[in-house]
Amino acid sequence: MKKNNIKNFTFIDLFAGIGGIRTAFEKLGGECVFSSEWDKYCQQTYKENFGEVPTGDIRKIDENDIPTHDILTGGFPCQAFSIAGKRGGFEDIRGTLFFEVARIIKHHSPKIVFLENVKGLMNHDKGRTLATIINVLRNELDYFVPEPQIINAKDFGVPQNRERIIIVGFRKDLGVTSFEYPKPKNIKVYIEDILEEKEVSPKYYLSDVYLNSLKAHKERHASKGNGFGFEIKDLKDIANAIVVGGMGRERNLIVDKRLTDFNPVTKIKGSINKEYIRRLTPREWARLQGFDDSFKIPVSDAQAYKQFGNSVAIPAIKAVAEKVLSYTENK
Repeated sequence: MKKNNIKNFTFIDLFAGIGGIRTAFEKLGGECVFSSEWDKYCQQTYKENFGEVPTGDIRKIDENDIPTHDILTGGFPCQAFSIAGKRGGFEDIRGTLFFEVARIIKHHSPKIVFLENVKGLMNHDKGRTLATIINVLRNELDYFVPEPQIINAKDFGVPQNRERIIIVGFRKDLGVTSFEYPKPKNIKVYIEDILEEKEVSPKYYLSDVYLNSLKAHKERHASKGNGFGFEIKDLKDIANAIVVGGMGRERNLIVDKRLTDFNPVTKIKGSINKEYIRRLTPREWARLQGFDDSFKIPVSDAQAYKQFGNSVAIPAIKAVAEKVLSYTENK
C-alpha cells in the first residue's frame, strides 16, 4: 500500500484535554474545526497552545453547532452501561458520555471515527462495555470497526510503558473492509533521552523524611507480599506509565546528581535527600508523551502533572492515525 500523503482533512477534538490527539492529527495535515473540553485548567493550556478555548461540557453542545468534519476523535471516559439482559444498543448508552459521542456521529456521519481509552476498557464490566460500544458503531451507526487493539507508547518512540486501547471506525461507503494496526517501530529511547538538559530546581528532589517514609511504606507492603511502593528507575530504562495522583510521580523516581543547591525552595519536612533522588519534572512528563518542547505549560506543576498524566502519547496516536488515513487514500 502506498505511503499516505493525505492532507487537508478536517477533524474535531472531543474530550480534548490539552490537545494530544489534536497535535497528532495536525502533524498529518489535518485541520481541527471544533474542540470540546470542560476542565478549566485544560482549557487554559489548550488556549495557550492552540489559540482557542474549547467548548465546555459536551452534554450541553448541540450537534448542529458542530461543523461538518471528516474525522471525529476523542478520548472519552470509561463508563459502565446498563445492558443486563439487553442487546447493548443505542438506548443502553443513554446518560453516558459515549452517548454524546454517538449522537454527534449519528448527526454528522464523519468518514472516520477515532477513539482512545484506557487499557481497562477491554475488560470493563466483563467486556460488556466495549461490546456495546462496538455494537453501536457497527450496527446502529453503520461503520466498519475492526477489532480494537491495545497500543503501547514504548513501541513508537517514547520511553514509557503506556498501553491504551484504540477503536477506529470507517464509514461503510469508504469501502474499507480490513485494517491492520501499525507494527512497533522499535525505536530505542530511554529515560535519559527525555531529561532536562540543565540542573533542575531543588523542589523536584524528595526530602529525606519523605524518602524514608516511602521506603518504610514499601517495606511494610513487601512484608505482606504486596508489590506496592515507589520505584527508582535506571536512566537506561523506560518509564512506568505516568498517571494522575497517588503514587504516579513516585513510580518514576530517578537519581540525578547534578544538584548543587540543597536549599529547599518549598516547605518540606527535613532536608533534601543526599541520594540525589528526584521526581521527573512536568517538562519531562511532556516529553514522555511526545510533546515538543515548544508546547507551553502555563499551569501549576500539580495541574501539569494531572494534564500530562491524562493525555495521550502523541507518537503512538500519530502512527495509528497515519495508518488509518492510508486506508482512505483516494476515497
